[in-house]
Amino acid sequence: MSVDEFDPEIERLFARTPAMADAAAFTAGVEGRLQKGGRARVLALSLAGLVGGVVAVRETMSVNVNIGGAETEGVVAGQAIGHGLQSASLSTQNLFQSGLDQAGLSNIDLSSMGGMQLFWIAAGLLIAAAAAGVMRLSQNI
Repeated sequence: MSVDEFDPEIERLFARTPAMADAAAFTAGVEGRLQKGGRARVLALSLAGLVGGVVAVRETMSVNVNIGGAETEGVVAGQAIGHGLQSASLSTQNLFQSGLDQAGLSNIDLSSMGGMQLFWIAAGLLIAAAAAGVMRLSQNI
């Protein structure tokens, strides 16, 4: 048998699936298990999403980012996190301020803004960077 005859013969053999005697029972069993597991999965994911959403809304409503010079109340770990956030905020402000100074926009003072304003500015910049990356990726494809 030559190569030209062998390849079509193999393709024909693999194109036909052999029929099994219990194919209908097997298919019904697999579909039943998939449906049963799907309901449990949907219930678990819905419950997790609901709990996560409630926690996220509660935490968003009680956000109190104090970037100023006042001491944070609470345990020592809370104070350390507060100081870490304050130093990170100040270093970020200094970085942006030096960038604005180099661009000739030194009249804009970021230190007068609150923590949430700086958060939304940073979020907007990240969204703009992500959009630019997606545009660049779509042009390459």
